[in-house]
Amino acid sequence: MKCLILAAGYATRLYPLTENFPKPLLDVGGKTILDWLVDDIDTSGEVDEYVVISNHKYACHFENWAKNKMQKISVVDDGTDTNETRLGAVKDIQFAIEKLGLEDDMLVVAGDNVLDFSLTRFVAYAKEKATSCIMRFYEPEFQKLIKCGVVTVDETDKVLGMTEKSPTPATHWCCPPFYYYTRNDARLVQKGIDSGCGTDAPGSYIAWLCTQTKVHAMEMPGKRYDIGNLESYEKVKSEYKGIDK
Repeated sequence: MKCLILAAGYATRLYPLTENFPKPLLDVGGKTILDWLVDDIDTSGEVDEYVVISNHKYACHFENWAKNKMQKISVVDDGTDTNETRLGAVKDIQFAIEKLGLEDDMLVVAGDNVLDFSLTRFVAYAKEKATSCIMRFYEPEFQKLIKCGVVTVDETDKVLGMTEKSPTPATHWCCPPFYYYTRNDARLVQKGIDSGCGTDAPGSYIAWLCTQTKVHAMEMPGKRYDIGNLESYEKVKSEYKGIDK
């Protein structure tokens, strides 16, 4: 299995902190955000390569970070250097697939997320379901729902539908940026793009994919800490206690 880490954003709301430095390499609790993610995922024993998808502006920072890691890590530079010219998450995923000739099951995660639970639980869930999978959590606030991917599921966790940033969300089940693609479904990313799925938000591909094949949604077993601005970053640094295995 390959793990694709989405890290090509510019984190403009964290300027000046991230004006010349990538958000996933910010320190939280004595480790970078990316170290927390990779070191945790690696304990699953399922991933044989990590692919960090970066923009051109920050690629060198990730390459320097990767030199000190024990895991096999490839850094893919998508060639963009401004927020205005970014490819968008779905096109970045396809760019990495083509660039490296990937033909594997894939765990796709946003590289700027801080979690208090282990993603190995999600990997195990996806392996058991043997389908592409996402996670979901209950979001009571409407103003947050309209900025997120929202899913409708049945009693077996099967995704019946998904929308991204809908003004009229169908449920309160919000989808965080963690995805598992089966090998066959990873081959369909370009077809999804060609069919008109959104390309900016990573969940847009899943919104299309669940109309084509079976996708399941695991209820998130813990908390995801959002670092959206300087104030929230300082709050996470003071509150975060690590991952509960």
